[in-house]
Amino acid sequence: MKKTSQFKPFGSRKRYALFVIIMLCPVFLFAQKKYTISGIVKDVGNGETLLGATVLLKGTSIGSVTNEYGFYSITAPEGNYTLTISYLGFTTFERPIDLKSNQKLNIELKWDNAQLDEVVITAEESMQVDIGTPQMSVTRLSSKDIKQIPVVLGEVDLIKSIQLLPGVTNAGEGASGFNVRGGAEDQNLILLDEAIIYNASHLFGFFSIFNADAIKDVKLYKGGIPARFGGRASSVLDIRQKDGNSKEFELTGGIGAISSRLAAEGPMFKDKGSFLIAGRASYVNIFLALAKESSRAGFYDLNLKTNYEIDEKNKLYLSGYLGNDDFNLAGLFTNSYGNLSGNLRWNHIFNNKLFSNVSLIYSRYNYNLEIPIEGIDWTSDISNYNMRYDLGYYASDKLKFDFGVNGIYYNFNPGRLNPLNADSGVNPEKLDDKFAFEAGIYASLEHKISERLTAEYGLRLSYFNRIGKQTLNNYANNLPVIYNKELGIYERAEPISSSNYGKGKSIATFSNLEPRFALSYQLNENSSFKASYNRIAQYLHLISNTTSATPLDVWTPSGKFIEPQIADQYAIGYFRNLNENMFSIEAEAYYKTIDNRIDYINGAELIAQNTIETEILTGEARAYGLEFLLRKNQGTFTGWVAYTLSKSQQRTPGGAAGGAGINNGKWYNSNWDRTHDFEFTGSYKLNEKWRFGANMVFQTGRPVTYPNGQFVYNGLSVATYSERNADRLPAYHRLDLSATLTPQKNKDRKWQGEWVFGIYNAYNRSNAASISFGQNHKTGVTEATRTSIFGIVPSVTYNFNF
Repeated sequence: MKKTSQFKPFGSRKRYALFVIIMLCPVFLFAQKKYTISGIVKDVGNGETLLGATVLLKGTSIGSVTNEYGFYSITAPEGNYTLTISYLGFTTFERPIDLKSNQKLNIELKWDNAQLDEVVITAEESMQVDIGTPQMSVTRLSSKDIKQIPVVLGEVDLIKSIQLLPGVTNAGEGASGFNVRGGAEDQNLILLDEAIIYNASHLFGFFSIFNADAIKDVKLYKGGIPARFGGRASSVLDIRQKDGNSKEFELTGGIGAISSRLAAEGPMFKDKGSFLIAGRASYVNIFLALAKESSRAGFYDLNLKTNYEIDEKNKLYLSGYLGNDDFNLAGLFTNSYGNLSGNLRWNHIFNNKLFSNVSLIYSRYNYNLEIPIEGIDWTSDISNYNMRYDLGYYASDKLKFDFGVNGIYYNFNPGRLNPLNADSGVNPEKLDDKFAFEAGIYASLEHKISERLTAEYGLRLSYFNRIGKQTLNNYANNLPVIYNKELGIYERAEPISSSNYGKGKSIATFSNLEPRFALSYQLNENSSFKASYNRIAQYLHLISNTTSATPLDVWTPSGKFIEPQIADQYAIGYFRNLNENMFSIEAEAYYKTIDNRIDYINGAELIAQNTIETEILTGEARAYGLEFLLRKNQGTFTGWVAYTLSKSQQRTPGGAAGGAGINNGKWYNSNWDRTHDFEFTGSYKLNEKWRFGANMVFQTGRPVTYPNGQFVYNGLSVATYSERNADRLPAYHRLDLSATLTPQKNKDRKWQGEWVFGIYNAYNRSNAASISFGQNHKTGVTEATRTSIFGIVPSVTYNFNF
């Protein structure tokens, strides 16, 4: 008898087939065909690409924002949609889309003329809160934002502008650089079109090197730093130059109190490209000559950029910067320093989902000092060659990948001493050149987990190799600094031998995994909570024991005696847009730790020092605080109020060198600690002719070390000092005012101009840059002397556009 199955779940093949279809139906629905729309978004008026424009399919949550080159890509199921592209100040673009195949759609947005003609104004896109993305601790500024802020002597200044943001301070009035969330100046990565800038100041910090007429976009990352960036422990300042007007020739410029600027841009290569050339120069020397002063001071800079569209998938960019400062103090010494950078980039669109950029970058900073009376000619410089390859893959409406690799070769020239003339008694001396190679590979993923929850995961693997040619000292127990118990001080150890490292031979290598994570939970369409964590390794160190970096300070790489700095930062925040985006609120709390932070022994000699390891100790740093930012984005009055409550400290135990370390190994205030930091920035548009601006700043005085006593030794009065940074300078505060007059516009005339009247430090506050102590020879009493940089400073600037 033939056997048959005893289990028949279905009576027929038809029923079985029906069951399979029903079970697989959700899979078929989930696997519904999807297609991609991609393209470039530009300004119709000048052809500039618009980065950060919002691209959405109306009525859905599917969307994206344009990248640094204006590229977007969104993927959605087959169907009919309305594509919406918006960028503040421009008319919203809308177009019906029948999405049944992949499409390429390049869009040019038009200026919103209705908005421009009204007295009621709206803040730049850069000044509003992006609720949905996990990106936090980031601020964008446009050149328009920067130009509306009153500054000293009427000179528009990017660095001074970002110091009005929460979590950003300076080391003092007239000081170069900036400090972010309690970090040192050398912990900020400054990029100009991806090129590393090592000194961003003109005239020893009075002005920055960035010409606002050449700048398109500025992003400051204080935390939640994307994985594509590395090498600095505190922040990234990413500055992008304009591409140049590809529609018509344009001329802009300004004539100010101490400098003038001029920028020209226009189409070239038969409308397949454009160019930008912008220059700026000071004429302080003219006023000094008229005043019959023998001192001289001045600066100049030049920004260049051009691009060429090979075809719709390939585009080349070439950009560069050249700047220099010269200073002569009555013939006693002459000082010059400057930056040079260049970048050749190739954008390639593989397909509608994959975008790439290759960059070849060169950057150099040089310094020169001449002292005729001593016959000294001193030069130093740092240069690097950098290659980057970055890719962006728009996998779906929920997933976007970024990944890439970069490598940097460094050449450090710490200094060369030459006789200035034949009569000089100076012997030529050359400090050892130092070489290093830094590499990084990264990947990050932005993942829209749900309608409310979005995460960004990132991982960077960094590698650093300190390489020869160089001869290095060896010390007993590998300790270049030892503690003298009898005198209670740290001393330089004597070398016991030396090791020669040939050209290209590895001296020391380091590698670090640097995880990044950010999360955004959207409570509703107007508010969200965000959190982030990042770890960053910093392999370069600025050797300086002053409160503000000077051009004479030198950079040194990690190596045999110097470990890389490792920073971990945690941040949480609440973000909210109010009253249809008229107001926005940002509140953040952060905590940051830094391992292997360099500190200096008392009496450290850093200038022209070939064995820098004998002057330093290694410690740690920490910073924590609360930041609050309230913005008004719309109306005749716009601006913001920023407040930061923070603490920044260092601790340097004696470690293997012995002794109690600095301040007995206790935590002490770092040079950049400012407990309270308050800023108000406002702009009021009265009518089409007049616009008024104001800044108000209040900061806790920076930490200093004061003498706390004195004793007499061999007839000399010798001061004793309190613990390091145990005292503070008086609080810093000032008020700046500006008024901008735009004469009645003649719409038939291409030439347009405006007058900017400014008052820096309107109530003439004498803020202390430093306080020095000395003994009155007549009374024998110790006296304190306050040094101030600026009192009240009026200015007039004429800006024009043609």
